[in-house]
Amino acid sequence: MANNPIIFSGTAHPQLAREVAKQLKLELGKVSFESFPDGEIGVQILENVRGRDVFVIQSPALHPNRFLMELLILVDALKRASAKSIVAVLPYYAYARQDRKDKGRVPITARLVANLLERAGVTRLMTMDLHTEQIQGFFDIPVDHLYARPLFVEALKKLKLKEAVIVSPDIGSNKMARKFAEDLDLEIAIVDKRRINGRDVEANALIGSVKGKVAILVDDISSTGETLKMAARVCQRAGAKEVYAVVVHALLIGGHKLPGVDELFVTNSVPQKEKAKGLHVVSVAPLLAEAIESVMKAKSISAMFKRKV
Repeated sequence: MANNPIIFSGTAHPQLAREVAKQLKLELGKVSFESFPDGEIGVQILENVRGRDVFVIQSPALHPNRFLMELLILVDALKRASAKSIVAVLPYYAYARQDRKDKGRVPITARLVANLLERAGVTRLMTMDLHTEQIQGFFDIPVDHLYARPLFVEALKKLKLKEAVIVSPDIGSNKMARKFAEDLDLEIAIVDKRRINGRDVEANALIGSVKGKVAILVDDISSTGETLKMAARVCQRAGAKEVYAVVVHALLIGGHKLPGVDELFVTNSVPQKEKAKGLHVVSVAPLLAEAIESVMKAKSISAMFKRKV
């Protein structure tokens, strides 16, 4: 390929980086990471990157502060090694839910992360299923926003479900749920949820009907699974015969066993080390690889999704 591009991986999700590199028939660039006794991170690039287009794959989940700092240091090292361009590939964008001031005297941390990435030397961002699309406007560099929906739609179509309905577990996921419903030609229902605090939620009502059908919950991020468990209970009480859940960024700190959810579909945008009954992991490596190749060859990325759905 032109300009001899190279891919590096942080330590957040090396398995995904290896899968992407394999899809592109490339070897991952060599880099040394060191942790000092006081917790500081040391990085040394072990490849010649002068004048080369560089892609850095890092998914700062589960330990976002450490992995974000590691990414910034790695990018700074690449910039000082005279890389021509540095594309940060973040399948999961940390702090995406802190994208606005919803109460007094709080930060907009999603914007802060954008500022840090640009300041460090990132020349382009590639990410997937942002919590809100407005985050793209926080950047003054090009942003490629990818979607896992085509991968999930393909997996769900293989199940050949006869009676199903897409369910948004809260009002915030309504837009995502509608797109799933359009792609699968299904009806939609919405759970009216109120968040009490960072961990607890409560449901007031279900808008729509799931009686006698398979309820398919769709969400972009799930940290603890409480929203999904609550929505599953609501669907069961409303007469759903089964409850499936589809989650792009499944952090699921408490584990993947969600009471009330019969089948769980997640991506590997963040590491999925647990193996549980009913858990289906959909790899985003082919999607990321195709997008990276499109950037390498100056092709349209939006055209990818027109072909897939």
